[in-house]
Amino acid sequence: MTAHAIGVDLGGSNLRVGIVDDRGRLLEKLNTPVVELRTSERVIDRMCEHIQQLISRYQSSGPLHGIGISIPGIIDLDTGILRESPNLPGWYDYPVRAEIERRLGTRVLLENDANAAAMGEFWLGAAREYDSTCMLTLGTGVGGGIIIKGALWHGMTGMAGEPGHMTVDPDGPSCACGNRGCLEQFSGAAAIVRAAREAAASGKAPALADAITRDDFSARSVYELAMKGDPPSQKIFERSGRALGVAIASLINALNLPIYIIGGGGSGGWDAFSPYIFEEVEARSFIYRATLQPAAGAKPRPKTRITRAMLGSDAGIYGAARLPMLPEEVYEHSLHQGAALPVTEPDPTT
Repeated sequence: MTAHAIGVDLGGSNLRVGIVDDRGRLLEKLNTPVVELRTSERVIDRMCEHIQQLISRYQSSGPLHGIGISIPGIIDLDTGILRESPNLPGWYDYPVRAEIERRLGTRVLLENDANAAAMGEFWLGAAREYDSTCMLTLGTGVGGGIIIKGALWHGMTGMAGEPGHMTVDPDGPSCACGNRGCLEQFSGAAAIVRAAREAAASGKAPALADAITRDDFSARSVYELAMKGDPPSQKIFERSGRALGVAIASLINALNLPIYIIGGGGSGGWDAFSPYIFEEVEARSFIYRATLQPAAGAKPRPKTRITRAMLGSDAGIYGAARLPMLPEEVYEHSLHQGAALPVTEPDPTT
């Protein structure tokens, strides 16, 4: 018998609930389109139904570690309240954890979706042989997660790991966050689609102009044109890759972690944008270059890796399921980082 855990991945399009054993095997997965459920109450109800179904089916297989839930947006990790989510309209200040615990009668662990995906890749995916990693997730926008010595780095207020709002061009487009030139304005599906529409409107991208008239037009459409050799589409992915390279170079210089992973649905465009990532990182990060070419006579160093994620859309389920498997002190420590230390006044008599 092996122990297992429930992992929930709630996105803007789908609710997916899986049960994973402590060897990393996904035993079963249930999926429901979120659009069918319409309200937050119905989403939570269906989530709990799926969780209870899986617990019931596998209760004789071994003990349950617990339940981990991955959800997009800004989460108050102490209270379990979802402050806001661009992918879940209307879920402002919604007490997600309390509502789920009330229905299930048991404690759950709540985590940001990009952090959960990073934990999945750390446990079973591209970073499984490393003790630390940084992951960037390309979806509608750009998210991310940082893991240091096996623990998620949440930062002081739980908002660490937001590379999408790193500045890669100070004079770039305005972002909804209030900044200009955020990575998210160049990479991610919304940025790719916007750039394609701008190119089509210029009159210099006939293939894109034709593509955007179709009902199924998406970032994938731009990628397919780029891989067929369409220069305007290739230019869009070059711009995206160079922006990612600027951001990753800064992350390497700041963190010096052994591996940086690019995942999410947008990572499907890897072939079109990744060459420009490596060009920019090598040009902009002396730390990256140092790991590629150690000094003559110096002891060989591990190379800094930049790679594509391995687990695809299941990374969030694996990562969410992994959370209740971690020693409690590891997860609790990750929730309370960056707190101010008490100030000790000097003793005037000494």
